[in-house]
Amino acid sequence: MSDDLGADHRLETGRGAPQGFVQRPDPGLEAYAEDFLDHLDSIPTTRATVGCIIPAYNEAETIAGVLDSLLQQTRLPDVVHLIVNNTSDESVEIASHYAGPHTRMTPTGEQSTVVYVHDIGKNPDKKVGALNYGFSLVEHMDFLLGVDGDTTPEPDAIQHLVDEIESDDRIGGISAIYSIDDSALDGLMSKFLIAGQRAQFSAFNMQNLLKGRNMAVLGGQFSIFSVQALRDVMRDSHQRTPWVSDSEVEDSLLSLQIKSAGYLTKISARARAHVGGMSTLRSLDAQQVKWNFGAIDLMWPGQRGDTKGQPFHPNLRLRWFEHMSMVINMTTRFLFVVLLGWSLSLGAFVFSPLWLVPPVAAVYLNFRVAHSMAFRNRRDYLFVLLVFPAEIYMMTRMGHFVRAWLKFFSKQQTDNWAAQAKAERGKGVAWIYPFVFAAVLFAGLYAGWVYGPLDVDQKSDVLAIGWPILGVITVLQTAWMIIKASRRYRGFKA
Repeated sequence: MSDDLGADHRLETGRGAPQGFVQRPDPGLEAYAEDFLDHLDSIPTTRATVGCIIPAYNEAETIAGVLDSLLQQTRLPDVVHLIVNNTSDESVEIASHYAGPHTRMTPTGEQSTVVYVHDIGKNPDKKVGALNYGFSLVEHMDFLLGVDGDTTPEPDAIQHLVDEIESDDRIGGISAIYSIDDSALDGLMSKFLIAGQRAQFSAFNMQNLLKGRNMAVLGGQFSIFSVQALRDVMRDSHQRTPWVSDSEVEDSLLSLQIKSAGYLTKISARARAHVGGMSTLRSLDAQQVKWNFGAIDLMWPGQRGDTKGQPFHPNLRLRWFEHMSMVINMTTRFLFVVLLGWSLSLGAFVFSPLWLVPPVAAVYLNFRVAHSMAFRNRRDYLFVLLVFPAEIYMMTRMGHFVRAWLKFFSKQQTDNWAAQAKAERGKGVAWIYPFVFAAVLFAGLYAGWVYGPLDVDQKSDVLAIGWPILGVITVLQTAWMIIKASRRYRGFKA
């Protein structure tokens, strides 16, 4: 009797059913499953809200393209606030044509957004003031998307940023992968400078992507922030607003504060945006000096004004490494040019094929960086393979680096934001100073060598010491370049 009951039980539950028997589903269970799934489908879904703010200063040439690119996103922001400040061009008039509601069909269905244009007039805090004004308009939302007035994202950029920041509550902000559009350039100089900036951005992007996608600086060009993280920064730093005007690099300071508040700062693996580049030496100098000066201000220990230096902050380790790398690059090039000139004056220079190893290693490293670009083109490869364009651009960056450090130690009270705006208008001559200084320095060293008090034997002793020192530094630098060039990029595209 017990065996029969066991058999019946096995048939009902499906456990231990003899071969050839078919388990009969429970019709009541099927009906319940259908009702349950219908109930799940009827539950309204919520999606995170995204408020986009665009600080704009004299962006008449680019603002239409920026708004067009935002309105063509696969994931529209819920609202777009354009904050025009201190403008003297037609930015407001052009943007006003976009004001109002917009609806479009996307792969996930119909989406809507509203564009608001705010002209806040004279604003002493410039971009920082516009950002904080925008924050006050979207602080009730889940995420804040900051977009510069000359940045055009790829159509799926917002969707990728939202997906990534929603995937981990520890993330306080994510920056897009930046590149510079070089499709509409006139003149050899602008093409050369943009190619250099594209290579510079790509190297920086790849370095961050390979370091666990940890991003030291959430660039204001196209980054998404957790509004809760911004509130925590305001609370922890005793600030009324997320951004403060104490620093030359407001985005770097905010990134440090987000990290200090316990959040992660990341670079996106997939979201991409094209930013505006500097097409003249004058404007590039002003931008790079401002960036370097602001970084030094954050790196240097002690209190300067209202901003405390944080030399051991995790987000500044890469900055220290970049500055030390620049010092080494300057040292090797300076010693090589000086020793070469001195040796040629004595007829004592002997070429060795080994001296070709460092430039070959540099070309290979730069080629890998160029090849990693998502939107690479022939100009990017030529910039690397011709050697001289990349080398000249590196020397130009050295001038910016020296100017920034000299300005920092001189404690000049200058408005670097105003200096950059002035340079972009084609005014100012400070960009010439590094070139003049370098020419005078090398001319003086050569003249002192030729007409100075040292005799031939003493000069030979100097060269006998100088070349080995340069050789040791160059060997270490070359080994480091080879190590960097040998890294696997793990499918990342810069």
